[in-house]
Amino acid sequence: MGSITTKDGTEIFYKDWGSGRPVVFHHGWPLSADDWDNQMLFFLENGYRVIAHDRRGHGRSSQTASGNDMDTYAADVAELAAALDLRDAVHIGHSTGGGEVARYVARHGKGRVAKAVLIGAVPPIMLKSERNPGGLPLEVFDGFRAALAANRAQFFLDVASGPFYGFNRPGAQVSEGVIRNWWRQGMMGAAKAHYDCIEAFSETDFTEDLKAIDVPVLILHGGDDQIVPIADSALLSARLVRNGTLKVYEGLPHGLCTTHPEIVNPDLLAFVDG
Repeated sequence: MGSITTKDGTEIFYKDWGSGRPVVFHHGWPLSADDWDNQMLFFLENGYRVIAHDRRGHGRSSQTASGNDMDTYAADVAELAAALDLRDAVHIGHSTGGGEVARYVARHGKGRVAKAVLIGAVPPIMLKSERNPGGLPLEVFDGFRAALAANRAQFFLDVASGPFYGFNRPGAQVSEGVIRNWWRQGMMGAAKAHYDCIEAFSETDFTEDLKAIDVPVLILHGGDDQIVPIADSALLSARLVRNGTLKVYEGLPHGLCTTHPEIVNPDLLAFVDG
């Protein structure tokens, strides 16, 4: 574990375990590198070097009041990749982290990135507009901001115990540990950064990023994703990338890497090994 200091003085925390080909994990909002524990251990055991960072304003990185936007997130990853001299890397992003991967690979990944994976990812764009009629209305994200500002602790508990993992579905096997771990990670970060990041993950348009990516891309999505609806995300992204493979897990939730690693991990390994 270590940290780098970016050009604007932000400290970015990261984990770097093992040796071999690097696999880099990008977490979702409002979490941290800890959200990838299962996948990092899995790939470590399979002979890979595994790296995961806490996005600025999240986890153990600096609680920044500025720079909480996708351009800066991607630039931070570029600085981390340069500092660790990452080459032939596979970048795997979940949710907001999938947007971060798309922008990083498109704008900074030339010569360093071999493959990319988007899981339950926010691209191309979540916000509803005339150009994106299938998106979610602005009122949804305004509601997120209002709930965060009013009582962030309760809001994060509600998200983790409800739609994120599908624990609000009839017959769901609810894990109190998973809920508490999501809440723990969220509360480690900065309220200001989390507030700003709602705009970053909902209003950033990744269409041109997806079109620019020239490495193989695996797109995985849960068919019962209540956070990032599949029809306006994965199904569209798969049409925009040049060399993409789409796999839909029917009935699985947004947080499928945590709830169903025994299904997701082998598919990730097959793609990375392939």
